[in-house]
Amino acid sequence: MNDAAAARPLVVKCTAGAESPERCAQAFTVAATAVAAGAQVSMWLTGDAVWFAVPGRAEQFELPHSAPLADLRDAVVAGGSLTVCTQCAARRELTPDDLLADVRIAGSASFVDEVLRDGAQALVY
Repeated sequence: MNDAAAARPLVVKCTAGAESPERCAQAFTVAATAVAAGAQVSMWLTGDAVWFAVPGRAEQFELPHSAPLADLRDAVVAGGSLTVCTQCAARRELTPDDLLADVRIAGSASFVDEVLRDGAQALVY
């Protein structure tokens, strides 16, 4: 990745959980690959994808020919940021104490702020 591309923020929004495993795995794979390439990555989990920010949940996800979801998630947390949608967390009665360390809960204003930054690229799965 060239320096200009690495400096551009990438926002990946995952709207699918275990009910749509390929779409879910694709979002995590792209986010983790971008982190490995040196991009500035912010990943957002909405809908049932928020469960993968809860300890032990991603470890139960299985999809043939896909990297383990927990490994992909952990790569994003280590090299980027992982955010759970405020409303989605509330609907599932999840609080910050229920989530992995370094995962935040934030709302649409924060998401919009991220995707409207200069040079940002947003992908939604």
